[in-house]
Amino acid sequence: MHQQTGTRDVSYDLVSVLYHTLQEAATIQQYIDDAKEHGDEDAAGFFAELQEQDRSRAERAKSLLAARFEEQSLAARPRSTAAPAEGA
Repeated sequence: MHQQTGTRDVSYDLVSVLYHTLQEAATIQQYIDDAKEHGDEDAAGFFAELQEQDRSRAERAKSLLAARFEEQSLAARPRSTAAPAEGA
């Protein structure tokens, strides 16, 4: 992405991986259905394995994104430097 836009953003990259992985998992469902329709259980099983790998990658991308958003949220919060009031 850096070469195309001049910026580098890992969060964008993770969103892109998440989107494309979920899109592929949905497409693979059609392949599974096609294989089953033609009685090809070997191909259907292969496609199902790919779909499960896509789901795992999507979950990992979501976890990584959530961690980055949490880090950004914490970093954006103003920090209090005032000492606690007496008697508090």
